[in-house]
Amino acid sequence: MIDVIVVGAGPTGLMLAGELRLAGVGAVVLDALAEPTVQSRALGLHARSVEVMDQRGLLERFLAHGERFATGGFFAGIDKPWPEGLDTAHAYVLAIPQRITERLLAEHATGLGAELRRGWTLTGLSQDGDGVTAELADGTRLRSRYLVGCDGGRSTVRKLLGVGFPGEPARIETLLAEVEVTASPEAMAAVVSEVRRTQTRFGTMPLGGGVYRVIVPADGVAGDRSGPPTLEELRQRLRAVAGTDFGVHAPRWISRFGDATRLAERYRTGRVLLAGDAAHVHPPTGGQGLNLGIQDAFNLGWKLAAEVNGWAPDGLLDTYHAERHPVAAAVLENTRAQTALLSADPGGRAMRGLISELMDFDEVNRYLIEKITAIGVRYDVGEGHELLGRRLRDVRLRRGRLYGLMHGGRGLLLDRTGLLSVAGWADRVDHVLDGSEELDVPAVLLRPDGHVVWAGEEQRELCDRLDTWFGTAG
Repeated sequence: MIDVIVVGAGPTGLMLAGELRLAGVGAVVLDALAEPTVQSRALGLHARSVEVMDQRGLLERFLAHGERFATGGFFAGIDKPWPEGLDTAHAYVLAIPQRITERLLAEHATGLGAELRRGWTLTGLSQDGDGVTAELADGTRLRSRYLVGCDGGRSTVRKLLGVGFPGEPARIETLLAEVEVTASPEAMAAVVSEVRRTQTRFGTMPLGGGVYRVIVPADGVAGDRSGPPTLEELRQRLRAVAGTDFGVHAPRWISRFGDATRLAERYRTGRVLLAGDAAHVHPPTGGQGLNLGIQDAFNLGWKLAAEVNGWAPDGLLDTYHAERHPVAAAVLENTRAQTALLSADPGGRAMRGLISELMDFDEVNRYLIEKITAIGVRYDVGEGHELLGRRLRDVRLRRGRLYGLMHGGRGLLLDRTGLLSVAGWADRVDHVLDGSEELDVPAVLLRPDGHVVWAGEEQRELCDRLDTWFGTAG
């Protein structure tokens, strides 16, 4: 029997597979596509996702293929300076195409022993008290202890489970493409500058080699989305919105996206769970979708592994829904707000102007950027120290960096007292005797995802929290 079947080889599914393998859990990733997609709908990692890569020792690989930008414009495209002193060691956006992110995560997961099977299409599933049976298009049946649907907004897993997906259907659509152009960069820049005075859903971005990423409002909502838009459709929309089609030709790919906003009613149904776009869809404003999915996987991976490995305390796996569902709901709300601010009508422009003025206040700017980058996320892990529930930023220790100690995906007690112990939990929690001038607390207990679940110096309190999050002492 397979430990966990992951359906979908996008960033969410691949991140999850890597997290499971770090804990020694078997993971088989199934994807309907015979080959990796060439599309890169998402183009960057926000600060929290960059932290995630750093916590697992992957960041140098990503930095080698990306470019760091500490710029504004991520909330509804309102261009304001990046706030100073954000609570992260990675106060930037890492620009990196989604296809590269997927390749690096696939290499990571398979390097740890995950099995990636492409061209395998899920058509049915059933579950009982011992496991899940996955039925594939070719008649194959696979048996696993758990199954996780990371198969996108039209998730087959979610539909087979009958999980409700309430929200709003798409009201507007936008065309997105990577194409070559004949227009000069200067001519394109002049047109974009003029059009964006009134149309914020329009723009171009040079990708090198004469290739541009082009975004333009579609003509209404397509009734049939079974196929991609055509090059002629893209040309027509560019001429209608910008007065020129820039001579677009030789498309790498053309796609469309809408502003549908939906959230799954539950993330867990017995032994089957949902993550990423299978659990939530929303407009791409703020560039949060890919990041939200990666962070779902980072929250779920260690909890599901604990369940498979037999040490999970009661209710641990249910905290995945309890913690991540509200985070997704908040993202859906901020994308609804951003969509309203991107409206070209007078009311939308007036609201946009007002929010722009408010963002000149540092507190407002900081608050909105922390929302977009997810460094402001705080889980409900109980009352106590102000650090509880927050992920801990990377801090310098006397002997290195905090995130350098977290590559194995285990819990961590950072202890500068030398008086505490994790005896009984040492198979799942590392004890590091070190301290930091950046952290004014005797000791902190971190989950494998880096969120603080205890801070203090009393051994009895520490044991209570170890028991709550890491199960019974061995």
